[in-house]
Parts: sequence; C-alpha cells; structure tokens
Amino acid sequence: MLVVTSTALFLSVLIWFNYSAVLPQVVDAWGLSGMQAGLVFGAFQVGYLVAIVPAGWLADRYSPRWVIAVGATGTAVPSLAFAVFADGVFLATVLRFCSGLFVAGVYVPGMRFLSDWFPERIRGRALGIYIGTFELGSGLSFVFATAALEVMNWRLAIAATSVGALFVAPLVLASTRDAPDRTHDHRTGFDWALLRNRTYLAAIGIYAWHNWELFGVRSWLLAFLVATPAFVVSDSTLGPGLVVGAMIIAGGVGNVAGGWFSDRIGRPQILAIGLGSSTVLSAVFGLLDNLPTAVLVAVTLVYGLVLALDSAPTSTLVTEVVPDEAVGSALSVQSLVGFSTTIVSPVVFGLALDRGGYAIAFPTLALGALFGLAFVGILSWDVSQQSD
Repeated sequence: MLVVTSTALFLSVLIWFNYSAVLPQVVDAWGLSGMQAGLVFGAFQVGYLVAIVPAGWLADRYSPRWVIAVGATGTAVPSLAFAVFADGVFLATVLRFCSGLFVAGVYVPGMRFLSDWFPERIRGRALGIYIGTFELGSGLSFVFATAALEVMNWRLAIAATSVGALFVAPLVLASTRDAPDRTHDHRTGFDWALLRNRTYLAAIGIYAWHNWELFGVRSWLLAFLVATPAFVVSDSTLGPGLVVGAMIIAGGVGNVAGGWFSDRIGRPQILAIGLGSSTVLSAVFGLLDNLPTAVLVAVTLVYGLVLALDSAPTSTLVTEVVPDEAVGSALSVQSLVGFSTTIVSPVVFGLALDRGGYAIAFPTLALGALFGLAFVGILSWDVSQQSD
C-alpha cells in the first residue's frame, strides 16, 4: 500500500514544478512580463487551494483510492494539453489552474489512505516516506526538466514530466484496497468541531510557518545561486538547477528521518529540532554567497534536509489528535492554511531583497520559522496538560 501510494504521488508531483524548471524558456518564447509569468505559476497553487478541502472531505466519505485515481488523471491531462496547445498567458493559466485543482485529489487523500493502514506507533515512518516522495518528485521534476532542456525544447520537457500521472489510476485501482477497519464520515458537511481542538490548531500553525520558510527558500534559491561567484561564471542554469533539485531531494531524506525519529523520541521534540536548525540556517544563508562551490553545495543540501524534518511529524500528529473519520478533512484544512502562506512569503522575500539584498531577505524566512517554534511550544504545553 505504501509503495503504490508513494509511486502515485511521485508520478503526479513531477507536474508540480515542471513549469518552474522551464520558466526562462517560456518567458522568452511568449514574451511574458514578470507578472504574467508569476500569474501562470500562481494559478497552479490557487487551483490546489480551491480544491484541497473538498478533496479531503471526499477521501473521508468515499474510497481515497478513487479520489487519487481521478485526481492524478485530472492533473496529467491539462499538463499534457499545456505542453501541446498553450500559446500564451490566458490558456496557460487556465490549464495550470486545472492541474492544480486535481492534484489536490492525490496528496491529502494519499495521507488519509495510509493513516487507515498504519497504526500510530509506525505511522510517522510511513507518512515520512510518503511525504518524502513529494520532495523526491519535486526535486526530480527540476532535475528532469532542466536536463531535458539541454537536448529538447520546453514543450517536450513538460510532456515528459506529465505523462507518468496517466498510469496512476490503473496502478492504484488494481493494486490496492481500502483498509478493512476504515471508518467513514457520513456527515454531509465539514466537521466544525475540528476548529475547537487546540492541539490540532497548533499543528496547523506549525505547518503554516514551516511552509512559509520552505517555499520561500525554494522560490528564490535558484536566483540566489545563479548570482553567487561560485556559479556566476557559467552561462547555463543547469548547474544551479541541479543543486536546487538535489536540495529538494535532500528534503525527502529529511522527511523520512523526521518521521522515523518522531516515532522513537516524540513529535514535539523533532519539530523543535527541525525548526530550530532551519531558523539558524535561514538567518545566515544570505551571507554565504562567497563560499567555495563545494562548501556552498554541501551547506545547501544540509539546509534542504533540516527544512523538511518537521513536515512528516506535523502531518502525523494531525492524524493522531482528530477523530479517525475526520482525518482527511483535518489534513486538507492543514494543507489549505499551510499552502496559503506560500503565496505570501516569496513576495515578502522579494520586497526585502529589493531593499537590502539576500542578507536581509533570508532572515524573513527565519522569522517564519521562529513563529513555528512558538506554536511548537503551545503544542508541547497542550500535550503535557493532556498527559497529566
């Protein structure tokens, strides 16, 4: 169940960042302004946010397997249409919005499906591997598309990273089944009682500020590396693009490690270690532009690992503090709030960059991680009170 569900996520997530990887070529081909290029990128995020709560509710009420199958297919078809037919900002925005809309039916329903199969004592490891697959697919999306651009045009690069999602539906429907003791949510609406659960709300706060930092880094890391002396001598973005991809893949390792350690020593402890480490690195990363290439790459990979340490423990914690029949809805609200911050933090980073350079911009991400640590404190207090 874990292997098949993770494979389904991997094939679907290759689509998430393939536009970002070919963005310079698309801008040149269509003569896009910065605002137009950002609109196409943001459309995918908006589609995801619009659909994520309904997707979680569907996974609670019906079989998550079917939600995943429909979601993956609906993600692939508009992305392939983008590769073949998109010729400007309007159609590109519509197609990316549709892909984002349907990918919501893959990520959270997959977590709901796995939480049905794995008991709490090993659930952190299982979700760590699953969420790590998201990081692996995101990173390899950059790597595959960037490498493909060296031998083919951007349309073929988009198509090559989109076609795999078409195979998800037959794979999932033929190879998996629902857990025999799965609980269904028979209510017709959203369970508003979730919003009175303090521990759950603290977990949402942690996840939101985690994403503030994580996606701020991923949005701007390529631009930072291209401007460093280590890479500025090269006319190609292949080297920095591969480093960004490797850094995101390192995040997959961080997810697996975070989930595994949280099963052994506790969720709040790993959350504090992850956010504390990333706070320090975000605070100083903008000052490291003059490091030798090998050292800069090594620090970047460590940065990617610690940025992801807290992701799997947070999502696992959510599945443990809400009723079983509402896990999908709870995870979807967590994702909705968490991904909302990804729209804001890159803009705040850019404003700080304009005023003081990268040395000022990266600390705006560290500030977000500090807020995340504050929510870890609230969560730890609630957990200790409940144990008493």
